[in-house]
Amino acid sequence: MSAQVWFLTGSQGLYGEETLKQVADQSRELAEALDRQLPTVDVVWRPVLTDSAGIEKAMLEANSDPSCVGVIAWMHTFSPARMWIHGLDALRAPLLHLHTQANEALPWSTIDMDFMNLNQAAHGDREFGYIGARLGVVRKVVAGHVNDPIVVARVESWTRAALGWAEVRSLRLARFGDTMRDVAVTEGDRTEAQWRWGVTVNAYAVSDLADAVHASLDSEVDRLVGEYEDAYDVVPELRRGGERHESLRYGARIELGLRALLDAAGAKAFTTNFEDLGPLRQLPGLAVQRLMADGYGFGGEGDWKTSTLLRTLKVAGAGLPGGTSFMEDYTYHLGPGPQRILGAHMLEVCPSIAADRPRLEIHPLGIGAREDPVRLVFDTAPGPAVVVGMSDMGSRFRLVLNEVDVVEPDEPLPNLPVARAVWEPRPNLRTSTEAWILAGAPHHTVLSTALTTDEVHDLAELARTELLVIDDDTTTRRFTQELRWNQVYHHLAGSY
Repeated sequence: MSAQVWFLTGSQGLYGEETLKQVADQSRELAEALDRQLPTVDVVWRPVLTDSAGIEKAMLEANSDPSCVGVIAWMHTFSPARMWIHGLDALRAPLLHLHTQANEALPWSTIDMDFMNLNQAAHGDREFGYIGARLGVVRKVVAGHVNDPIVVARVESWTRAALGWAEVRSLRLARFGDTMRDVAVTEGDRTEAQWRWGVTVNAYAVSDLADAVHASLDSEVDRLVGEYEDAYDVVPELRRGGERHESLRYGARIELGLRALLDAAGAKAFTTNFEDLGPLRQLPGLAVQRLMADGYGFGGEGDWKTSTLLRTLKVAGAGLPGGTSFMEDYTYHLGPGPQRILGAHMLEVCPSIAADRPRLEIHPLGIGAREDPVRLVFDTAPGPAVVVGMSDMGSRFRLVLNEVDVVEPDEPLPNLPVARAVWEPRPNLRTSTEAWILAGAPHHTVLSTALTTDEVHDLAELARTELLVIDDDTTTRRFTQELRWNQVYHHLAGSY
């Protein structure tokens, strides 16, 4: 079932049937123009709305249709906004207010009052904007013609956020083991998350995972190992006949068992914890990387918030160049030369962000007290990116985003056998890290070379969740003030 965005057009019966037919024809043309330019959703035109009952019915239908991820509203002529009160009050789907008009240029020499009466979105949309503000409706406003690439790009960022929001509203997440002992930031209120975001977080026994792993059929292991050898540069010791080939086969068993349990649970996100591996012989590395590459959310050490965020942003970024991965700030390069952050994790970085074909290797881990795990090793492709973290602040959830530039490492990293990323945070490392720490943002993050601040901003608006952005314009003093303003706002607004 392809995702849909419904195109709703407002007018009124005052203008007569002939004018309303023109309204319908022109709004259908605009909907079709958007549909041709938006790769993420099907834009579905709906009949022109002219009264309160019809508007409310359309909104309730949008809420109940599982294929509808949002609605676009446009007031082609003048639609008295009191007609929209019941419908907007009932609407639960994301709303984008498109402030546009049928014609891009004015026909200066032929304009008459008939043209003016038909093409009056300039004040019809202001009427609609008032009622949205009066009712406190969460919506995105985009102004301009649908032939403008900037307008289309802004609508697309909203559709991607709407897709992510639709996903998290029904997301099921499986936790294998608890959070890492004594760690604070990976904790959070799962009941609040289910209420505010929709995600259902449930625990599953590590022993059940181990049973599924050890029950994997040899024929399926053979098939999956062959897939590994086709997809990656597998080191000789792991290949068939190599002295450590059995370790690769066990890595394949972990992947098969994880997939089976996640499928049975209907879960598209999960967590693990190296302090709670039960009978597992390896810490899951390769399996987690491949599941992330297939769109699953993941968080290490039981971090379900980051896993939720990763799955949501994976859905939002589907089909875009680049990738999206679990990440952790590990260590800094403070000079000489540009100051940079080296990010990685023990094993679990998604190959969707890899610069080149990953290498499949095996090395000691030195943590977890298990056999040496197999993992994919690579550098991240250079380019602009965002790093996003989610924290539970007690009264609300907080998202913090840092705009960064992924760069190549200053030198090769032959003794660091994990997937990794090197980036320069904006505006600079000092300001970025000071702001991040002042905000209480986490050390586990999502790094995306596919998405931008726009999609994350739109998602935060849909979720009514605080978002703090660290970018080229950030100063520590101004950021500190923003934290204080947000604290007051969320206190007065009841957190949401």
